[in-house]
Amino acid sequence: MAEPTPAQAPPRRAVTWEEYLRDEEGPLREWVSGEVVVHMPATARHQAVTAFLTQLLGTFTAFFGLGRVFSAGYAMRLGRDGPAREPDVMFVAAEHRARVQNTHLEGPADLAVEVISDDSVGRDRAEKFYEYQDAGVLEYWVIDPRLGHERADFWLLGGDGRYAPVAPGPDGVYRSTVLRGFWLRTGWFVGDTFPDPQLTLAEIAEFPSDVLASLQRLKAEGQASS
Repeated sequence: MAEPTPAQAPPRRAVTWEEYLRDEEGPLREWVSGEVVVHMPATARHQAVTAFLTQLLGTFTAFFGLGRVFSAGYAMRLGRDGPAREPDVMFVAAEHRARVQNTHLEGPADLAVEVISDDSVGRDRAEKFYEYQDAGVLEYWVIDPRLGHERADFWLLGGDGRYAPVAPGPDGVYRSTVLRGFWLRTGWFVGDTFPDPQLTLAEIAEFPSDVLASLQRLKAEGQASS
């Protein structure tokens, strides 16, 4: 008697761009090769890093009128036939505001940030690396906050259309080329806590020392009364 053959999974139905846009509720979903790819829910640590960077980059960008910052849930369409990815954080410069559509970003962000989860290592370091490079995302950060794996990597798109790695300085400070005046410390992503976004913004923006001291005092007073 012949061995039964295992049931074959039904073929996946191709999904058009319009269908993808109409059904974009729920978990992180990306449109790749005509299919919708659904990713695992984020961990609390992943969410904390993403929220910190979104708040810090968003406030810095808004304060200096440099453009707009978006977080995952807003797709970046890298070509007519895709892919459409949802970076954890992305910055779009003011001069590229025409790319910002109500439903998605039509074209590359100036800066894309991916925060690694256990299931996204290959996707963030390989698939998206080459997709973002080929589409013209000018600066790409990969932040790995997983305990025991903490590191941050940065790439800048060169004149040859390829990403070149950019190392932080000896003090662990990385200075963005695309987001003028912005810097971060790689040490922020080691451990369980992150700096206060408002105080960090004041430091990055080089607020006068008396203003920074006032902000620190107000925070301390607020914590004491809560």
